[in-house]
Amino acid sequence: MADELVLIVDDNAKNAKLARDLLGAAGFRTLEAGSGREATALAREHRPDVILMDIRLPDMDGTEAAHQLKADARTAEIPIVALTSLTTSPSWFREAGFDGYLEKPISVREFAHQVRGYCNRNRERIEENDQMTKFWPWNV
Repeated sequence: MADELVLIVDDNAKNAKLARDLLGAAGFRTLEAGSGREATALAREHRPDVILMDIRLPDMDGTEAAHQLKADARTAEIPIVALTSLTTSPSWFREAGFDGYLEKPISVREFAHQVRGYCNRNRERIEENDQMTKFWPWNV
């Protein structure tokens, strides 16, 4: 699917620009936030297909922003992918509430493909939930 909306959350303007440019060239639409508070507000307003979240942000860390988004019914189902230079185990990211992670520096060749993979998994999950809803007894 083309035209997926990605929220890029990074307080480093150069990192955000690189992500925006790579995703834009691959057909994604993007929004940008430089803080956790801005990210949560934009996510609630625009409901992106995926959120790429830096861990170290000026007002709250990315894990706190992810917790807030996952606790909100309007944004709970949006995949949040940590975009970070932190070196830790994949289980740490899952336990922190992320749906995945991408390491910085990002791979210029693979980045858009990796992000599209998260969008596709989310779309498949939504379609599966829609199919299940059709067969609930009160919908027959």
